[in-house]
Amino acid sequence: MKIHKLQIYSDNITEQLRFYRDQLNLNITDYSEDHFEVETGYSTIKFQQKENATAYHIAFHIPDNQHNEALDWIKERVPVLEGNGQEIVDFMAWNAKSLYFYDEDKNIIEFISRESFSKPESALFSEKGILGISEVGLVTENIQEKFDFLNSNFQLEKYDGDFEHFCAVGDDEGLLITINQKLKDWFPTDDKAYKSEFKIEFTHQGKKHSLVFENDQLKAQQ
Repeated sequence: MKIHKLQIYSDNITEQLRFYRDQLNLNITDYSEDHFEVETGYSTIKFQQKENATAYHIAFHIPDNQHNEALDWIKERVPVLEGNGQEIVDFMAWNAKSLYFYDEDKNIIEFISRESFSKPESALFSEKGILGISEVGLVTENIQEKFDFLNSNFQLEKYDGDFEHFCAVGDDEGLLITINQKLKDWFPTDDKAYKSEFKIEFTHQGKKHSLVFENDQLKAQQ
């Protein structure tokens, strides 16, 4: 699945705008008092104002084997969150390496470099190396129910995990990271996982789809 647009919620729009525009140097394509949109490669994220918004987990693709360059780039801007005592976490089963940091809402942001997914265009890493959205966290208490919906409506498959604690749904191009709120917290910080609502637009198997997650329910939109 290729994620083209993600809408999430924030009660800290001004600071989030400054973070993505001024610290990560990303292009802002739309802005008002209650929202802004930011380009992240082939994906766009819309931050919409909402009181008492809760935190998310979002990952971005970066080029193959540029995790060290991306780490240096991020450390010039924000502190890095360690996982298992490491600044770069090696997910050998996924042929991927990741690094993590917070934005201004304490969303856990991840840069993930997948082997052979996308070759770098430059030896130096910059904001242009943020290729698109790789993962969105989906928090629930019933992983099986969410998977069945995603599979029957969009033909998304299980990528890794189980239906009790954690299940990654999708493929190398894009994943919904589904976790059980009662049994698991977010890696690498052990932050509490919230049922943070979102909307996404994506393509899969040549078809365009829209998905809404709210009130712990998934809905397909035309």
